[in-house]
Amino acid sequence: MEAELAALAASGATTLVGLMVSDSWTAARDRVARFFARRGDDGAVEEELQSAQEELTAARDARDDDAAAGVEAEWRTRLRRALEADPRAAEELRSLLAELEPREGGEPSVSVHNSISGGVQHGPVVQGQSFSGLTFHSSGTASHERD
Repeated sequence: MEAELAALAASGATTLVGLMVSDSWTAARDRVARFFARRGDDGAVEEELQSAQEELTAARDARDDDAAAGVEAEWRTRLRRALEADPRAAEELRSLLAELEPREGGEPSVSVHNSISGGVQHGPVVQGQSFSGLTFHSSGTASHERD
């Protein structure tokens, strides 16, 4: 079991460091901070994650592989200690990694759940980030059913 936890911690650290230099870092940082918050480290971890991201970015810009490897080693140790302290954390970390690992398109998997409230909608509802070329056809009259 020790080898399995070490492998999971290494995988977690590799994923974490990869995300630190990606566009999805903010969302990933918040999720990782919540993982560590289960042990009461929430505020300090957010600052440490941000500091590690800045250190990693500077190391990569300077092509300092040793410094970049040091950031990864630090988080590998942190993750291993969290897993050793709480065996239930392993399943939570596996789930977190599955959620955050980049897919083929290079973007991490993120679940989005939208809901519409506040009354009856009598037409299309569009939610999203960027739209172009949308056309909605209507008969010009709305039929409203009353209960």
